[in-house]
Amino acid sequence: MANQPNLFELSGDGIQITYSTTSLVGPPQFTYHDATQATTFMGDQIQVTPSSLGTLVSIVIHQTIDAGSTTFSLVLPRASLSLAPIGNITTVGITALHKMSIVGTPNGQSDFYTVHPLQGTASYVVF
Repeated sequence: MANQPNLFELSGDGIQITYSTTSLVGPPQFTYHDATQATTFMGDQIQVTPSSLGTLVSIVIHQTIDAGSTTFSLVLPRASLSLAPIGNITTVGITALHKMSIVGTPNGQSDFYTVHPLQGTASYVVF
């Protein structure tokens, strides 16, 4: 019987990610670390969206009242662990800068993306 991974540890392009679909206290947990910040998100601070690419796991890494926000989305590929409790995965993370102004949406493009190659492991652990 194959287990679905519930812990993902990934890195690349100066970014380190740990994402668990559950935790010792219950809700999902997402730790994001780059050159300027190390932050942990829990529960409803994490947006999980199924898509044709896999599962998109998104967090807001920077928010301003008048200039927009920056989000990071992890693309989790479908995976199962039938032979071992851990497996290697390769995927991408996407940093999105969402521009806005206090007078409304700017003219032209307002979302800008940077794609980060990531690799690491997917594992099944009992919390």
